[in-house]
Amino acid sequence: MNIGLKAIVSGLVGTVFFGMVVFYPAGTLRYWQGWVFVAIFAVASLVPSAYLARTNPAALQRRMHAGPRAETRTVQKFIIVGAFAALFALMALSALDHRFGWSAVPAAVTVLGDVMVAVGLSIAMLTIIQNNYAAATVTVEAGQPVVSTGLYGFVRHPMYFGNLILMFGIPLALGSYWGLVVFVPAVLVLVFRILDEERALVAGLNGYRDYTHRVPYRLVPHVW
Repeated sequence: MNIGLKAIVSGLVGTVFFGMVVFYPAGTLRYWQGWVFVAIFAVASLVPSAYLARTNPAALQRRMHAGPRAETRTVQKFIIVGAFAALFALMALSALDHRFGWSAVPAAVTVLGDVMVAVGLSIAMLTIIQNNYAAATVTVEAGQPVVSTGLYGFVRHPMYFGNLILMFGIPLALGSYWGLVVFVPAVLVLVFRILDEERALVAGLNGYRDYTHRVPYRLVPHVW
């Protein structure tokens, strides 16, 4: 199976799984916020994957090599499990909120959440386009250069910046305020991942320490 077809199949399976995580806790299929969220997630994932399959299959392969078993650093295996758990908790708690009516979220706020989901996923994919070595795992490859232009000129981890926007947008897109409770621990998991990843990059990627001096912000410009 070529990488493009593999990416499409993986994306479709992921979409179905995300749908289950959203609709099972919601207890109903009459959940327009859930349908819009899943549709946006599917389009924002499948279209860029199809583009990378045609233009840069190696970068797509790096993104698809993901999960706890793919991580080479032991601490990252635990961190990535926490990251997946936080993502699923964001969706499931938000869906439970819809089921039991804990929040009253205006449609305009839900649309804002959908926009944030689309923007977050787009930033993550744009990061891959700008940096062919942007992988789903913490690793340093032979001949890997330091990328300091484009999004990397603003923060050192633009993909995680996109994830930050995505995670905040998910509960709003699903019509929930209570889902935002999970946002704080999700950010902490992201911070731990970044700190450990930077130790690996400083130790293994030539020129990365100098880059950290030129671009001082890891995740959010002028904040951290």
